[in-house]
Amino acid sequence: MTEKRRALISVSDKTGITEFARELAGLGFEIISTGGTAGTMRDAGLEVTDASEVTGFPEILGGRVKTLHPNIHAAILARPDLEEQRRELEKYGIVPLELVVVNLYPFEQTIARAGVGHAEAVENIDIGGPTMLRAAAKNHAYLAVVVNPQRYGPVIEELKSGGKLSAETRISLAAEAFSHTAGYDAAIASYFNARPETGAGLYPERLNLSYKKIQGLRYGENPQQEAAFYASAGEPHGLAAAKQLQGKELSFNNLNDLNAAWEAALEFREPTAVAVKHANPCGVGSADNLKDAYLLAFEADPISIFGGVLALNRPVDAAAAREMSKIFLEVIAAPHFTEEAVAVFKAKKDIRLLEVALEESGRDRFDIKTVSGGILVQSIDREAVDVKAGKVVTERAPTDEEWAALEFAQKVVKHVRSNAIVIAGKNMTLGVGAGQMSRIGAAGIALKQAGEKARGAVLGSDAFFPFPDTVEEAAKAGVSAIVQPGGSQKDRESIELCNRNNLAMVFTGRRYFKH
Repeated sequence: MTEKRRALISVSDKTGITEFARELAGLGFEIISTGGTAGTMRDAGLEVTDASEVTGFPEILGGRVKTLHPNIHAAILARPDLEEQRRELEKYGIVPLELVVVNLYPFEQTIARAGVGHAEAVENIDIGGPTMLRAAAKNHAYLAVVVNPQRYGPVIEELKSGGKLSAETRISLAAEAFSHTAGYDAAIASYFNARPETGAGLYPERLNLSYKKIQGLRYGENPQQEAAFYASAGEPHGLAAAKQLQGKELSFNNLNDLNAAWEAALEFREPTAVAVKHANPCGVGSADNLKDAYLLAFEADPISIFGGVLALNRPVDAAAAREMSKIFLEVIAAPHFTEEAVAVFKAKKDIRLLEVALEESGRDRFDIKTVSGGILVQSIDREAVDVKAGKVVTERAPTDEEWAALEFAQKVVKHVRSNAIVIAGKNMTLGVGAGQMSRIGAAGIALKQAGEKARGAVLGSDAFFPFPDTVEEAAKAGVSAIVQPGGSQKDRESIELCNRNNLAMVFTGRRYFKH
């Protein structure tokens, strides 16, 4: 049987493909290709054999059928070590392939575009490509499959140095190919399940999730835990698409805290700063400008903010940067940093600066938590907080200033781990009680932190009061108004206690448990 070396190249992403093909030709490979890929390489002066010459059959159905042919797939799947298969190849004049280079139609990019119709989405479902990738990956013992343009350089180097690709390299390439097709099929399945005709909604019988590794992390929550950061499939968005301007690589805990801070910052329309420590807001401030918003967040808890993560929903200018640079912050995230602000932070090289887009259209649909043997999946609560839509249940209604403070408190408490209590003024937190086993325990922490500032402030709760003890402590501290979901059997006792102490209380009917 002939020792001719053949490579089949058919790619949608043509990054680096002509350079790669030129190197292969220089190593004695005959290049077989299809359609646009063949045209691109011929335009670069390369000699290319059309796949139709190998199959003896033209591309048909507008390109839907071009590589789905025994002459292609036998060349991919053949086992040259078996005498019977070698005889079959010779009988039909089929030359085995040594290299299959394929990447797929841009399905995810297509459906991400606004206004894309179903017919166009379907036409961008690749059939021949995944078939060749899976066949070549299966037969990795005898040939290599390349799906990632970043592999072109290392593949050429290994071919030049050793003449052949090692078994380890072929297995690695096969794993990458199978991962690629699995992710591709997951994206298609998600698209179809989201169609109203399927009736599957957000939660189909089989949930296929696809993520791509962005970077390895030094460790997880603790040094004894391994970790990595993966981006959800499709167009990068959120923290996965953030641009780091300075500082060391982000850690697992940095990213976890940053996500909590960023989600909280997006609750607010006015300039707002959210400081987070251990996934809980420790200080939140809103003002007419970002510098003043940050100063309020700092004033809310000047101890806990040190070494924390800060998220801001407005571009950072030099005035704000100068204030922020006065203390150590692990990460500062904002939609933009002016040149002057970046210059200020250069003196504090340990501070990580991240630019994160404010667009909400690409935000994730699911909140996912792992449990032993599976995952819990839920929708993400992004409905705007509207305390004024609630019901005043006390004799006294809140004043205008209290209404503003109650809404501010609920926007924050929505992002505090349960049991959660927030003491707040109209534009800043004064005390945060997070993650306590009892609601009175959370209230005690928040009220103690607020101290004398609790007088005239408001209290926000993420869930109803099972007992009136929280109201009693709030009244003793001088709190003037309370917002909570309501729904406890002891609501009447809490309401009567508010009336006796001239507190206003609003029931929202909306709980904000966060675990």
